[in-house]
Amino acid sequence: MRELSELVEVERPGWPVVIEHLERARVPVRALPGDPDRGRTCLHRLQITARSFLGAMALESGGLLVDDGWLRVYGGGGPELPGLGEVNDLSAAVVHGPPVRLIVGHDVLGGIFALNGPGCEDDRYPGRPGEMVYFAPDSLAWEPLEAAYSSWLPWMLEEHNLENFYADLRWPGWRESVAGLTPDQGLAASPSLWTKEAARNPAAVSRRPVPFGELVALHREFRTGMGGADPGPFGTL
Repeated sequence: MRELSELVEVERPGWPVVIEHLERARVPVRALPGDPDRGRTCLHRLQITARSFLGAMALESGGLLVDDGWLRVYGGGGPELPGLGEVNDLSAAVVHGPPVRLIVGHDVLGGIFALNGPGCEDDRYPGRPGEMVYFAPDSLAWEPLEAAYSSWLPWMLEEHNLENFYADLRWPGWRESVAGLTPDQGLAASPSLWTKEAARNPAAVSRRPVPFGELVALHREFRTGMGGADPGPFGTL
């Protein structure tokens, strides 16, 4: 493993560039305070430098709440969101190597954003190593996004990108629904978003707040119960 100093003391660190993107964001975004010790531990276990956007988020940020909390992006950890280290159990990565996928964010519907690791080299893992993928609550499947983390992070801050990405899943008044959630909660839909009933009549879908871990556990249960392959790690949420 590389020493922490090699990862932190770099030319052209990524955090000032991330800050520029946050300041130019065309959607509401709140940068959460991080814990310096947790951030440094997280960066060391990731074994990436602070020059990258992912390394900068791990070292300097407690995470992001994007579009009034619709999307939560993990950093090194802080009072409001767990860190990449906790979500992905990076303590195990020190012994066993990097996770197959690194969970980097989630949305209120139980959708999960992840970065494919070097082990994603066969048909069991859609997308290429180093590519961002999304576990969609309306298909219960991982979908390649054809973007690296360094492209995905600025993309979600641009005007209309999230609006278009979630065009079929948002509803009138969604901001008010999300405003009442804590960062560890999501919205469970009934009927479930992957059902024909929900697709035919989105207005008839009701939603209730639940712990996010419970929400993604339901998605796993539905997928495997219908004979689908295990979707792999969702992280500790």
